[in-house]
Amino acid sequence: MNTITTKLLIFDFWGTLVENGVRPSPAKQIRYFLRTKVPFSEFITTFEHVFMTKKFETLKEGFEEVVDAFGLKVPDFVYDKMVGMWNKFTILSKPYDDVEEALKELKKDYKIVLLSNTDNFSLPQVMDKFDFAKQFDKVYLSCDTGLLKSNVESFEKVLKDMKVKAEEALMIGDSPQSDIKGAEAAGVPALLIDRRGWCEDEEIKKITNLTELKDFIEKK
Repeated sequence: MNTITTKLLIFDFWGTLVENGVRPSPAKQIRYFLRTKVPFSEFITTFEHVFMTKKFETLKEGFEEVVDAFGLKVPDFVYDKMVGMWNKFTILSKPYDDVEEALKELKKDYKIVLLSNTDNFSLPQVMDKFDFAKQFDKVYLSCDTGLLKSNVESFEKVLKDMKVKAEEALMIGDSPQSDIKGAEAAGVPALLIDRRGWCEDEEIKKITNLTELKDFIEKK
């Protein structure tokens, strides 16, 4: 049994605590609207870097920079579609049923922070709507920090601010790439929350919902 005590829980937002209200995912729909043939794995890297590492005055302004980054030109109605879809997913997003009670219990024993790749429109609106801020000791959004989770510095900043060692933290997220690999690159243990049972990688430690989290921590 691991004798290192977990002191800090770092949570992802989308797909981990909150279900976005549209399918396919918002980023996949943006790629579709732009009619780009860039593979999604490459698209999402550029999209998040351009759209989620600074603040924009309007969603259209953000999407214009995305379009420029891919060297594209699109008519105004495409911008209208992208803005409309992004607003729709924000309005329809809601916490998973297990989140409120789980976070309430976890806060009794651990420091809890939020670390998310996000634009400056959607997540803040959802946070306000569901009074989410009170659940966290601190919130780190890529649009504020300029750092995506793929950047080791994003985790280093959290650890320094919260005054814990990497091995004393645990990242919980739904993305094997940005959450799990991102955390492990910074030396932070990571746990996948696989709510839909899609991950077949047996080497990745996983749970299916937050009610399993405390038992996992106590047994790890």
